[in-house]
Amino acid sequence: MKELAYLNRYLYKYRSYLIWGAVFVIISNIFAIIPAQVVRYAFDLVSDNIHVYLLLKKSATAQEKLYDAFAEAVLLYGIVIVSMALLRGLFLYLTRQTIIVMSRLVEYDLKNDIYKHYQTLPLSFYRRNNTGDLMARISEDVGHVRMYIGPAIMYGLNMIITFVLIIGYMLTINANLTFWSLLPLPILSVSIYYVNNLINHYSASIQHSLSDMSTFVQEAFSGIRVIKSFVREKDSVREFLNKSNEYKTRSLRLAIVNALFHPLIMALIGLSTILTIYVGGIEVMSGTITTGNIAEFVIYINLLTWPVTSLGWITSIVQRAAASQKRINEFLDTQTDIVSTQNLKKEIVGSISFRKVSLRYPDSGIEALHQISFDIKPGESLAILGATGSGKSTIANLICRLYDPTQGEILVDDIPISAYNIPHYRKQIGYVPQDVFLFSDTIANNIAFGMSELSEADLIQAAVDADVYQNIMDFPKGFATELGERGITLSGGQKQRVSIARAIVRNPRILILDDVLSAVDTKTENAILNNLQRIMKGRTTVIISHRVSSAKLADRIIVLENGRIAESGTHEELMLQGGLYKEMFEKQMKAEEEVTE
Repeated sequence: MKELAYLNRYLYKYRSYLIWGAVFVIISNIFAIIPAQVVRYAFDLVSDNIHVYLLLKKSATAQEKLYDAFAEAVLLYGIVIVSMALLRGLFLYLTRQTIIVMSRLVEYDLKNDIYKHYQTLPLSFYRRNNTGDLMARISEDVGHVRMYIGPAIMYGLNMIITFVLIIGYMLTINANLTFWSLLPLPILSVSIYYVNNLINHYSASIQHSLSDMSTFVQEAFSGIRVIKSFVREKDSVREFLNKSNEYKTRSLRLAIVNALFHPLIMALIGLSTILTIYVGGIEVMSGTITTGNIAEFVIYINLLTWPVTSLGWITSIVQRAAASQKRINEFLDTQTDIVSTQNLKKEIVGSISFRKVSLRYPDSGIEALHQISFDIKPGESLAILGATGSGKSTIANLICRLYDPTQGEILVDDIPISAYNIPHYRKQIGYVPQDVFLFSDTIANNIAFGMSELSEADLIQAAVDADVYQNIMDFPKGFATELGERGITLSGGQKQRVSIARAIVRNPRILILDDVLSAVDTKTENAILNNLQRIMKGRTTVIISHRVSSAKLADRIIVLENGRIAESGTHEELMLQGGLYKEMFEKQMKAEEEVTE
């Protein structure tokens, strides 16, 4: 229960639902007990007066009057029993409308709190954890926790209240009969607990097997061309058959356990009923109870059956919820180390200074940057070139403050970057990432992402500047075109240009372009570069690229190699140095000439 203590804040928030739920459980149980007492009165009425009825058979009139009195009494008892059943049903409905509704409200709050917390966590957190695990904790784990907040609490309250009311009342009637009547119920509860654990275990293994089989089938269908090209159809079928047999074996094991579930319950309930009738008969013969008490006890045993049965089920729910909440707490206890030291909300001019900055990724231990130093004045542009893995994108992440350096200092307008209010600072940056991501929404909403208000003229201008306007207008719905998952409706180049439009429409003070022209052809690249020359005026721009043609736009160029600055200067200066930059330039020019030929 230590892990589940986190949920107490939600239980306190919705305490009125919980209190009223407990009240309704008490009332519903009272209306469940009353019919048993009515049945006792009816049995005793019949057993006490049946002999009188038989003695009056010589007097038909008297016997008829006695029969009418019996009939009226039994009818009255029947009306009371039906009325109690209806009232009990009403309060059971109200119980669910309070406690189960409370669980849904807690589920809603918990999911929102987890999602909100996810948004605060740094990029390093998402490098350590895969998307599937993040999704599982906010969906499946929260679902298990809801089962504890809702059904487990509701049936737990019902079990406790039922035990207190019914067993307490049974003891006042006859303690010996109560003992023998309840003797099989603890065995039932323990048995249900173990059977339920087996069911959960086999169910989890089946889900795991099904997941493996689904993943295999998805990969097989996605890679069907490769399978056919390498003539591996039979191997694929054989492997699928093995996974299918494993799934079948686990499913049959679960079916066997499920088949034992209900017979076990019925056998132990039947044993309890037999003991009640046998011991009750002895007590009736000794004169300590009446025959009506036996019928009453049988009803009580049936009323206690579900609470006792649910004890094992509730225990399993609590265990699963505790395990799930522990997983949730692991994420909720994770705090971001990207925090503002002064919470400074200031409009930036755009100067950027790196002072001997080094970064070692905490999850992998790889040193991405080592002693990097450079300055960018407001309105200037810097191109960062280098091979894959040289640390280019890491610099972009540091400027956006998605990471903090392990050594050195980053200044923006001569103020430490850590002093700025993070959301306010990032709103002044336009970032086009190397791995373009578009949402399953309209093109217009993707371009306007992050903007509270955007005029149609600004939307169109951003598309024109990114050289994607004509492509958008070629779609039947234009800017209202719905994109598929991750923007699959668009080509790679179109996605990059929409991402550029999304960045420049914000009119940022700092513009970061991370290898944004890798998926476009030379003609489109030249069109975008011409537009970028105008867009870059008056704002600080960082161009990250492996193409020298993109770097030529910048006022200054640095070349990275293994996380270190290998060369620095203008295009002309670097060409005169005859180093790595010149080598890259000549290779790319030669490759373009070959393509042209």
